[in-house]
Parts: sequence; C-alpha cells; structure tokens
Amino acid sequence: MKQKKVAWKYRVPFLLLAIVAIVSLIPVDHETLIPLGGELLEVNHADTSWLLMASALVLLMTPGLAFFYGGMVRYKNLVSTLLQSFIALGIISVLWIVVGFSVAFGDSVGGFIGNPTSFMFFKNVGLTPHPDFAPTIPFALFAMFQLKFAIITPALITGGLAERVRFTSLMLFLILFSLLIYAPLAHWTWHPEGFLRKWGVLDFAGGTVVHISAGFAALSGAIFLGKRKGVNSEARPTNIPYILLGTGLLWFGWFGFNAGSSLAANDMAVRAFVNTNISSATAMMTWLFVDGAMGKKRSAAGAAIGAVVGLVAITPAAGFVIVGQSIFFGFVASLVSYTAVQLKSKTKIDDTLDVFPCHGLGGIVGMLLTGVFAVENGVGVGLIHGNVTQFMFYLLALLIVGVFTFGGSYLLYKVTNLILPMRVTAEQEEIGLDITQHGEEAFDLSTK
Repeated sequence: MKQKKVAWKYRVPFLLLAIVAIVSLIPVDHETLIPLGGELLEVNHADTSWLLMASALVLLMTPGLAFFYGGMVRYKNLVSTLLQSFIALGIISVLWIVVGFSVAFGDSVGGFIGNPTSFMFFKNVGLTPHPDFAPTIPFALFAMFQLKFAIITPALITGGLAERVRFTSLMLFLILFSLLIYAPLAHWTWHPEGFLRKWGVLDFAGGTVVHISAGFAALSGAIFLGKRKGVNSEARPTNIPYILLGTGLLWFGWFGFNAGSSLAANDMAVRAFVNTNISSATAMMTWLFVDGAMGKKRSAAGAAIGAVVGLVAITPAAGFVIVGQSIFFGFVASLVSYTAVQLKSKTKIDDTLDVFPCHGLGGIVGMLLTGVFAVENGVGVGLIHGNVTQFMFYLLALLIVGVFTFGGSYLLYKVTNLILPMRVTAEQEEIGLDITQHGEEAFDLSTK
C-alpha cells in the first residue's frame, strides 16, 4: 500500500519538541535566593504540604472542565471537546518550563513583562523559598502552582470555539495566547512590579488573569470563526451526567484554586475556602430560582452552570471579603450571567458554551465587586471604605484588560489562520470533529 506523503508543516511540531528535549539536557543553575537581610529563608512544611495539595486540586480542574464542556456539545464532537481541554495539560506544561514562567514572573521589564531569560528552562527555580513570591515554600512549588492556572486559562477558551475549530490550529493558538496574552497579564497582576498590582488592583486567584482573559478571548474567537452550521440556540447537551461530573470536579478543585492562592496554610486560606463554597452554592440556587420565576423547568445543566458562575465570581475576592459578601457575589454574578446567556441567543455570536457570559462576565462582576468590598491586610481598600480613586483604577484596569485580551486574541486568531486555517471544512463539521480530527468516537457502538 502506498504511504501517504506527509506535508512538512505537520513535522514541524515534532522537530520543535525534539529540539526542546535536547536543549533541556543542558544543565542550568538553581541559585539559592537570599533576601537583602542576608538570612536564608526556611521552608515551612505545613505551607508546603498545603500547596502540594492545592496544586493537585487545581490540576484536577482541567479534566473537570473537559467533562463539563464535553457534556454540553453534540455527540459527534464529544472526544474533540474533551481533548481540547486535556491538550492544554501537555502544551502549557512544556511551554511554562521553557519560557512561560519566566515571561510571567521573571525580572520585570517596566512592569509589563518578565525577562524571558530570568527563569528559562527553570533556571534559578529551585527548592528554596523566594523572598518575593514564595517566602515559606519551595520556589519550584510556587512555579508549579502557577502552572495550573496557566493550563486552565486557554482550556477555558476552547468552549467558545467548540465544534468547528481545527485541532492543529488550536494547539498553535494556545501557545501564542499563553505566551503573548496570559503570561504578560499574569505579570501585570501578580508580579510585585506589575503595573496593575502597583495600582492596587487586587486579584486573589485569577478573576482577571484567568476568567476575564479567557472570556474575552473566547468571544473574540467566536466572532472570528463565525457561527456553526445548522445549529440553533436550542441545541441540547449530549450528556448531562458528564456536565454534573465536570461541575463536581471543578467545585472540588476550586478549593485549591482559591484557598491555595493564600500560598500558606493560614486564616486567609480558610476564609477563601468558605467564601468559595458559599458563593457557588448561592449562584447555583439563584440560577434555578430564576428559571422557575421565568416559568422554565429547573434543569441539571442550569444548576451546574450557575455553580460555576459563582465559583468564577468569588475568585478575585476570595481572601479579601467576608462570607456575607460572598453570598452577594454569587447572587449578582448569577443574575448577570443568566441574563447575558438569554441575550446572547438573540445575537449572531456563536460562543458555543457561553464562555463570555459565564466566565467573562462572571469574572468582571467579581473584579468590580472586589473593588467595592475588599479588605487587604486588615485595611479596607474597597469603594465602601471610601476609596473612590482606587475603584477608578479597577474600571481603568478592566478597560485595559478587555481591550488587550479581546484585541490581542483576535490578532492571534488571524496570525494562526494565516499559518494553519482555524476552521474545519463544512464537510468535516457535518461529519463531526471526533472522526475528522481524531479518527475516534466517544463510544464503540458496533456489534463486533
């Protein structure tokens, strides 16, 4: 049988990975970082144990997201949708070690980006604490904890592109987004020299860095790709149990996402843990009760979506507000996202799994309410404490982040499309991405 000739462009990813694997054999230094005072920082074993667990919990969120998304699409795209989330575990993990962590947390260049060479191939990322980022845990553990955030952010975007995006093109886009959008935004927000952090804009666990950025990128991608063929707003989910399973894994993992962002086993971690749970519970019930008030049946899918919206909303404020305020976060975010989902169905924008209405707007609500209620280190820094100017910085930050993530992502879609067409053909879309992109089906229904 004559072997099919493989185009050179399909060999490039393998060659690049081979180069990375070979270069990674070159030894790098792992300097011990000592504060200006001259004393070597000691590892706190309780904090380290908690962050190891929190990192594992956050990692679990990506498979959870895969099931959450996978249950919502049509059967013929189930495997593809699952893999679009899972692939981020591989791509971003390698990219993070090579250069991503350095761009996000390396020596600041004007408060906008990290020096790519600071921690390239994890140079200087060792087992001792870092005075600026991780004073009580190994610096390598901090880097791995942050990796889990870098993984799930591009995975979230895939929900807006589902059922019509070419898999090879998506992989390229995930690399470009992570390196050129996510990492700089993480630097702005979480690096001590980042300009948003210096403005006093708080983001406890990624409401801005993760959810707003993913929401705007998904919206941008939905507009760029256009609507799916032959799909109306009433398309039914293919697997409700998968949606509930994914929601459960997300809710469970979110305790590491939020409570772990305290970077210590302390009272702030406990506060974030409590707030995370009650915000999600409130948002879930709000979604169901609004459905009832609108004369609709209270669906399992609606409960799951509401729960996730509540998790998103409390993320930027989890360690900065009290439990009563977190109930308000969940309630308001659920109302806003519910309304946005209804309005979206009347537009021509095909954000397949409502990433912008739920994650984008949920993150925006959480970010702005953080600017209203936040208390940092015992000092009220929110609007209700009289800090009007500080709240203006939140509004300015939202504008900057929105323009950067939406516009930047749209540009990256165009660049990706020039290299590898992003949308599958009409025939491939009709057959389904599982067969045309992966040669697989979710279940073998043959009688053999």
